[in-house]
Amino acid sequence: MARKLAVIGAGLMGSGIAQVSAQAGWDVVLRDVTDAALTRGTDGIKASFERFVAKDRMRAQDAEAALARITTTTELDGAADADIVVEAVFEKLEVKQEIFRTLDKLVKDDTVLASNTSAIPITKIAAATRRPERVVGAHFFSPVPMMRLCELVRGLKTSDETLARTREFAESVGKTCIVVNRDVAGFVTTRLIAALVVEAAKLYESGVATAEDIDIACKLGFGHAMGPLATADLTGVDILLHAAENIYTESRDEKFAAPELMRRMVDAGDIGRKSGKGFYEH
Repeated sequence: MARKLAVIGAGLMGSGIAQVSAQAGWDVVLRDVTDAALTRGTDGIKASFERFVAKDRMRAQDAEAALARITTTTELDGAADADIVVEAVFEKLEVKQEIFRTLDKLVKDDTVLASNTSAIPITKIAAATRRPERVVGAHFFSPVPMMRLCELVRGLKTSDETLARTREFAESVGKTCIVVNRDVAGFVTTRLIAALVVEAAKLYESGVATAEDIDIACKLGFGHAMGPLATADLTGVDILLHAAENIYTESRDEKFAAPELMRRMVDAGDIGRKSGKGFYEH
């Protein structure tokens, strides 16, 4: 199969997708709007490779070869000759639609256009293009080099060929895929974690149990690697609130209606590890 990938967005997710793809032999062009963002992204990739080398999980020459396969650009037309494009920008429909509208005019007729969105319906993103059959969800998990899952999402018009090519790509970079056959907001994974975090936050807000005990219940009772409130702190309370709100707006399902506590935490800037405080002190 062809091996040219474009990644739009050099943040944590985009740089991680670029890293695993380059490591797997793909030629990658990484695009962001500023040189500073691209530098942060590539510095993160270099640091990750250095850790792998230090732990003997990767040879130094392989890390150098992978880095050499990544080029950067601030222009979207850097994706013009890509076989697959993965968009990994901010979770806002209008931003994604504008990118896909532009990519639609730039890329080859048979290029697969994938979105790394975790909650926005793929059909809405695909509607900005003239090729909705070639638009698909490819939801990777953070940190991308460590997490094995990739959630593939069919939009209403996604073709079997597009889904198959995206699966081939994801498996080529070491991921195990699940397929979401109906384009519901939040797909499978975000609906599950959002429902769990919302309910855990409600239990905590109403004084039923401490954050620690709620998380211990999930870890020891259900075998979860991390409890839902610790997961919210790791992911970002703001990000999980936004995801739950997206799903609630689409579904009107009350289990995704986040408690006031989560909104006040976001208002106060207590959004988890990145701010030093969330459901826990960090």
